[in-house]
Amino acid sequence: MFDGESFQIVSHINGYLVEAEDVFVESRLDPLSTVPTIGIGNKPIDDGNYLFDREVMDKFIKIEPMSAKFFHPWYGSREFINRSPRYCLWLGDCTPAEVRGMPKCLERVEAVHDFRLRSDSLVTRNIADKPTRFHVENMPGKSFVLIPKVSSWRREYIPMGFMSPENLCSDLVFLIPDATLYHFGVLESNVHMAWVRVVAGRLKSDYRYSKDIVYNNFPWPEPTEEQRIQIEKTSQGILDARDKYPDCSLADLYDPVTMPIELRTAHRNNDKAVMAAYGIKKGHPAFDNESACVEFLMKLYQRMVSNL
Repeated sequence: MFDGESFQIVSHINGYLVEAEDVFVESRLDPLSTVPTIGIGNKPIDDGNYLFDREVMDKFIKIEPMSAKFFHPWYGSREFINRSPRYCLWLGDCTPAEVRGMPKCLERVEAVHDFRLRSDSLVTRNIADKPTRFHVENMPGKSFVLIPKVSSWRREYIPMGFMSPENLCSDLVFLIPDATLYHFGVLESNVHMAWVRVVAGRLKSDYRYSKDIVYNNFPWPEPTEEQRIQIEKTSQGILDARDKYPDCSLADLYDPVTMPIELRTAHRNNDKAVMAAYGIKKGHPAFDNESACVEFLMKLYQRMVSNL
């Protein structure tokens, strides 16, 4: 197996180009492990009428002051990683009287209705009669973990994070409403990233995260209570390290050249805590060898599938 200019002699190469038994990770609708379900964000199908950048939103609010409370920060992969949200006008919970009382908002609603009605798609035409609502709505009422669908291949870790419910997200990210610090820690570990680098799709060379292939098939550990608590601590350590750089985007923080030492150290500590939950300790082949880690995960995946 070749990796750039280096190579390794192996006994067997499987379809994922790793030294492991032949295995094919199939699409799965529900998680293989007992973990929270994951879903996409919102899909407005609004022809852009409900999405604003900051300057346009401010001008809109000056003309229509009552609309201010209906705007929410809007995050897709790019907005999240760059910590630069757009803004969404969400009128789905408004009464007819409230909408009619805001003429500029009503213009947007009428434009969405007409756009959907003219569509070649039957699905889109069928939602023309509820123009204040989105085609797909996913608005958790509590804190949730956000995972970008696409992230640069140069990053050692896909930047993920907790979001509060006033933030709305597009269908270019995944949301896990019931995720805890423990789940965040496992997902931000080198073990999970080893899985991502092998089974995830690619957009050009960038990671393309998926629900049915990557997340739902990932073989999670079965930690002791002590191990779970330790992962929660190291997971919080990652968030604390990020908070030391409030003026930096996640693109800045996760660039392999500019990643702060505090954040790198926090991730290393989290990696060790997660590996310990899998029984991977110093001296184990998978401790400092990603190929061996993938082989370990593939075997665990096969055992879990065979027990279904």
